Amino acid sequence: MPDPNEFNTQVIAELRANQGKAAGPFEGAPMIILHTTGAKSGGARVKPLMYQAVGQNFAVFASYAGADKSPAWFHNLVAHPDITVEVDGATLAVTARVTEGAERESIWTTQKQRYSVFADYEAKTDREIPVVLLERQA
Repeated sequence: MPDPNEFNTQVIAELRANQGKAAGPFEGAPMIILHTTGAKSGGARVKPLMYQAVGQNFAVFASYAGADKSPAWFHNLVAHPDITVEVDGATLAVTARVTEGAERESIWTTQKQRYSVFADYEAKTDREIPVVLLERQA
């Protein structure tokens, strides 16, 4: 099995070299690079993720491929919600907010309709997969 950190490093390099466009398993999918601060370590973290445009903002999904716990980047966003992202070759300041209720359901349903793998992830776990809205800062 490939090293996830090495894989992420390759995806990030590809996104940066191609104005946010990816090939391989992510070809055609909207991709974003999160710059977070570790919730426990305080260290800088970088993570490539698929996203969904929601108006001028971006939704990301803490699916962790259907694992029974949320990924580390989710905990980092909850602890330190003011972050930067790279999207389509631009770097933007955003604030992360965990969605709830009808807002979450609407965004999540759209994502499952566009990318059925997210429905597969949902079926693998009993937890509600968090949907995080990254809202542009003024």
